Amino acid sequence: MWRRTYLLLLLIRVYFALSPSYLHPDEHFQGPEVFAGRIFEYPSKLTWEFTTDLPIRSVFPLWPIYDVPMSLLKWFYMEIGAGSPPPQLVYYALRGGMFLLSFVLEDWAIYELVPSPRHRRAAVVLVASSYVTWTYQTHTFSNSLETLLVTWGLVLIRRIVENKHTSFFSYAVLSFIAVVGVFNRITFPAFLLFPGLQLLPYFQRKPTSLVVFVGFGLLFTSIGIFIDTSFYRPTASFLDIVRHPIITPLNNILYNSDSSNLALHGLHPHHQHFVANLFQLLGPAYIAMILSLFSWSIVPPWMRNTRALSAVSATVLLSIFPHQEPRFLIPCVPLLLSCVRMHRSRIFLAVWIIFNAVMGFLMGVYHQGGVVPAQLAMRSIVENNSAAQGIKSHPDATVFWWKTYSPPHWLLGAQQGNHTGQIDTLDLMGIPGLEMIQQLEIAVPSCPNSSPVYLVAPSSATFLDQYSSPSSLSTPHSPNLQLYRLWSYSQHLNLDDLDFGDDGVLETLNRVIGRRGLGVWSVRRACK
Repeated sequence: MWRRTYLLLLLIRVYFALSPSYLHPDEHFQGPEVFAGRIFEYPSKLTWEFTTDLPIRSVFPLWPIYDVPMSLLKWFYMEIGAGSPPPQLVYYALRGGMFLLSFVLEDWAIYELVPSPRHRRAAVVLVASSYVTWTYQTHTFSNSLETLLVTWGLVLIRRIVENKHTSFFSYAVLSFIAVVGVFNRITFPAFLLFPGLQLLPYFQRKPTSLVVFVGFGLLFTSIGIFIDTSFYRPTASFLDIVRHPIITPLNNILYNSDSSNLALHGLHPHHQHFVANLFQLLGPAYIAMILSLFSWSIVPPWMRNTRALSAVSATVLLSIFPHQEPRFLIPCVPLLLSCVRMHRSRIFLAVWIIFNAVMGFLMGVYHQGGVVPAQLAMRSIVENNSAAQGIKSHPDATVFWWKTYSPPHWLLGAQQGNHTGQIDTLDLMGIPGLEMIQQLEIAVPSCPNSSPVYLVAPSSATFLDQYSSPSSLSTPHSPNLQLYRLWSYSQHLNLDDLDFGDDGVLETLNRVIGRRGLGVWSVRRACK
């Protein structure tokens, strides 16, 4: 029975891995966007983390996850003489790679971390049934990579502590995981700090193992610094790298130590992780864990293991910092779910299935779900619209994005021959509607229309109705500006547009959910 259940959950994970939802801009701009412009002839935009004088993001852990598969695809297409691969193929190849890493490494680690044979299968199935496993773990997040590093760090610690004849290879792998984890995210040590204390008696008995562990750590750290410095200073010589290295984890720590910097990204109460974020990730499992704290006079069983120690201690340490997002706690999800024993209750099972089904489709399908398909289709939209208007020269196009997540530039792909001109992507974020119209007024040329201008916006933005209604040839604000819908995608929800204060709960839900979708409009003047 458990095998059939696990296979069904595996198919569900594949479905969500290939669904183009968009959970957070970091899944693109701190990963694929960084390498796509360097490897292919794709447009790309590096965010401030990579362009500041003291860069805070390391490319050392990103290289095997993104650079290697992209380079392999480029090599294959060059061998067959087909130019650059289409961005769709690259996108789904990276998603497929994240799925394989989650399926193989995460499930394997949980199977090893649960000591009881009776509970192993149930733990693996419960983790595999979480919407976090379906969505976050199959997206290109640094947090998803952190989850794999944390779980395998715990596996290696356990192997070393329990095996009296551990080889040097185990020390080297654990050292590699520790270094890559820190270069990937500076939050990584919080998950292994207290579990790692188990190694102190072992290192005291075998000081040679400590020397090997530290030696490999220094080696991998040097490699990471060398790769980062070479990336940010391509022309630097080896001597320049030694004299003036770029240590991205140190820069990251210094940046996040300044509360004024964290304020730019949003400040949260210190209890945000425990009160809201863990509940959002775990749902009924988190409620069951909390209730167990009051039903036991001593520590409940689920807290009496290294997995719970890692998750709880990390949550406490991360709660010290005022900037707290749910994805920061993604490594806690498999660790805590592998401790749950209440899943045999039929009530718990029913609520668990409903919770993950709802959150799975919300986050895995509909959450900003039209951004990626729209960007992948943008060149075809521009080309077809130019042909429909009788424009044969394929002029440059300007695409404004409004009330969506930042569109990944690399998904536009390479310009193929003379089919389309240059596409300029401008992100207006969530500015007021009148300001958005003013931006369009400046960009749209005078009559006759010559340079195409497009607007990408959610269908729930009722402000656009006055400009796109066929019966309205003019408006008080812009008498000559008209929007013509060219393309739409229905599986898109803009949760950032929930304005309960102004519109009320029912009207807001009816607008955001009832008018779900993302549209691409051609912006033109009403020329006589």
